[in-house]
Amino acid sequence: MEALKQELKSKIIEVLNLEDIAIEDINDNDPLFGDGLGLDSIDALELIVLLDKEYGIRLADPKQGKAIFESIETMAAYIAENRTK
Repeated sequence: MEALKQELKSKIIEVLNLEDIAIEDINDNDPLFGDGLGLDSIDALELIVLLDKEYGIRLADPKQGKAIFESIETMAAYIAENRTK
């Protein structure tokens, strides 16, 4: 699970072009939106695409994303349970 979290952090930085943020700057339980990483709704769409492309996970309901994208911890847990790739 730890390797998946590191991989996720790296992919998020790459996909969202977060040039000023390093993997070490992202804590597993920090919120990804709002006060944490400060992501917005456009970033959420990018994360949905990332789940589909990298892990074979399609979100039927975009509202699911709110719970899934709460933190690196919640994303990693969801991916570990639902990945097809």
